[in-house]
Amino acid sequence: MSSEKKLENLVDVAMQKLRQIADGETVVGKPIVVGNTTIIPISAVKIGFATGGSDLPTKNPKDQFGGGTGGGVKIDPIAFITITGDDVKLLQMTVNQSSSNAIVNMVPDVIDKITDMINKKGEN
Repeated sequence: MSSEKKLENLVDVAMQKLRQIADGETVVGKPIVVGNTTIIPISAVKIGFATGGSDLPTKNPKDQFGGGTGGGVKIDPIAFITITGDDVKLLQMTVNQSSSNAIVNMVPDVIDKITDMINKKGEN
């Protein structure tokens, strides 16, 4: 087997293992049902990967290749989606939310308050 093919095999095996670790259910977790509330965990997934190889000087040509590969996955829980009846909320876990995120998160509550005010005016 050529050195290029051996390096390609190293990369393929490492990528397969990383895919197994960081699949779709890692980002959007399996729903958890607690009473009449469903909780869906959301995570950020970061992947690092490196590989390398070289032909080494040796008397036996078939033993020339030396290589290695490595990778890592970091999974950070960042939010939960909670669903209770028709009420859906995004609960972020970040401590230092940017102001744009904070504004986006407030939109559903503001819309609910405006809708309530309109409904109350309509009743009067």
